[in-house]
Amino acid sequence: MDRHRQLSARALLGGALLGALLTPCNVYAGLKIGWSFNISIVALLIASGLWALLARLRLSAPLAIGEGNITQTTASSAANIISGGLVAPIPALAMLSGGNLPAVELIVWVFAVSFLGIWVAWYLRAGLIVRTPLPFPTGRATAEALQEMFRQGHEARLRLRVLLGAGALAAALKWLDSGRWALPRPGLGVELPAAGALAGAPAISAKNLTLSLDPSLMLAGFGAIIGVRAGLSLLLGALIAWALLGPLGLYQGFILPGATDPAASWFATMIEWLLWPGVALLVAATLTRLVLQLRAAHAAGPGTGRNDDGSTLHRALGLALASALVVLAQTLIFGIHWLLALLAVPIAFVLAMVAARVVGETGIPPIGAIGKVSQLGSGITAPGDQTANLIGANVAGGAAGQSADLLNDFKAGHAIGATPGYQVIAQCLGVAVGSVVGSLVYLRLIPDPATMLITEQWPAPAVATWKVVAETLDQGLAALPPSALAALLLAAGCGVVLTLLEHRHGPRRVPSAPALGLAMVIPASLSLTLCLGSLVGHALARYRPRLAERFLLAAAAGLIAGESLSGVARALLGVLG
Repeated sequence: MDRHRQLSARALLGGALLGALLTPCNVYAGLKIGWSFNISIVALLIASGLWALLARLRLSAPLAIGEGNITQTTASSAANIISGGLVAPIPALAMLSGGNLPAVELIVWVFAVSFLGIWVAWYLRAGLIVRTPLPFPTGRATAEALQEMFRQGHEARLRLRVLLGAGALAAALKWLDSGRWALPRPGLGVELPAAGALAGAPAISAKNLTLSLDPSLMLAGFGAIIGVRAGLSLLLGALIAWALLGPLGLYQGFILPGATDPAASWFATMIEWLLWPGVALLVAATLTRLVLQLRAAHAAGPGTGRNDDGSTLHRALGLALASALVVLAQTLIFGIHWLLALLAVPIAFVLAMVAARVVGETGIPPIGAIGKVSQLGSGITAPGDQTANLIGANVAGGAAGQSADLLNDFKAGHAIGATPGYQVIAQCLGVAVGSVVGSLVYLRLIPDPATMLITEQWPAPAVATWKVVAETLDQGLAALPPSALAALLLAAGCGVVLTLLEHRHGPRRVPSAPALGLAMVIPASLSLTLCLGSLVGHALARYRPRLAERFLLAAAAGLIAGESLSGVARALLGVLG
């Protein structure tokens, strides 16, 4: 590979612009369904297609493969900025404290925790990628896309057209749906009699229980990517929560109904109880998985060591600078005691190492589990301090998320012979761009977290999870109603059992416990559409495998990007107006 055509100005600038464009997509999706989208391959498709077009017009040289790697590294680090807390602990703290941070403080904080993750990743690179290489599925897929695009220019242009066409369709439908011409949301046709505590009231409709189909192409795109197992698990979780536990709670009186209108959603009132078993299932499953991964990592022996690129001093200085920045930010912005702020750094480093191994083996970053472990630790070291609880966990989750993203980029770069130091520079630029864009978009979308979040418009399941854990550790489980406590314990047990069964028998025979838990804290309409998208993707992959291999990811990415950008534009116009 030509090492002189990597860290070019156009590669950095192109990655920064794509990151700025796609960061709002992840902020929007994270607040909607608690998930984000790795945009590495999307950035590659767009960048390679545009530069190929300029080359055909004789306006520029084609993009080199090394420049493509720098472009996607910069863009993905910007879009991954939500792992710095923008869609989980930061909004949760805003709901508990009564308001958002000022823009400058929010930008500095998000940059600080993400910057720490960059240096953790560089430290781990030698052990996890060079000497004892792990699969890193996302990074490997990005490397394959890189190599294929620069071998087959025509194929890259076809995929770019599919992506742009799907994006235009999703954006147009979202614009119409959020304007004067709302798309239909058909219910499942279910109607339950009003009995027990609701005796004498009108019947319970499917839309009261959120059992309707959401006309969101973004959700369908996510469904196509997550796969049929997760999609069916979401469907099962939605039916258990909203078609079984919800009506049972309404009849018994420990779940409150909403407005007496068959077209009204009762999500806001029902989620106050359903949140507890959903969060318990999520936390128990992810913590059990984390324990299993720790045991596997211990059995495999240490996976770190001296790096291979002669930059030990640079790594040490960078890690020291990033650690100091995080400690200062905690004390100056949030008023956390310096000792607690200092303690958060080694905890974050250790948990980021665990997350990196999990991502290397499965491709799924366990950021939720990392945050919960850190929250539990903060509950011991700083009992009753919700700010220290959330922010300390934010350090661990943010460092782990950005570290996992860069390790995927390192994996792709290693496959094509890229210079890792150049990728670190690109990652730093991406984090800076993402911190500014992501923070400003979040503040515009959610100016009042206390009233806007954990609603049907903004379900924000990750926010709900972090907030509930912080409140529980502050007040204790005794503050819960007896019915919620029983449901919490039962759901936690189910999360442990399902994860152990999956570990023993493999994932194909066991529902996904995290997906089951997620379905309990988002409206059933979202889960139904996600499941439908996963079924369509599964059918295409089974009956038209070559077509799915070529275009499914591009089409799904286009649907996600198009609707997200359109939704962000609508929301921003509404706020500004």
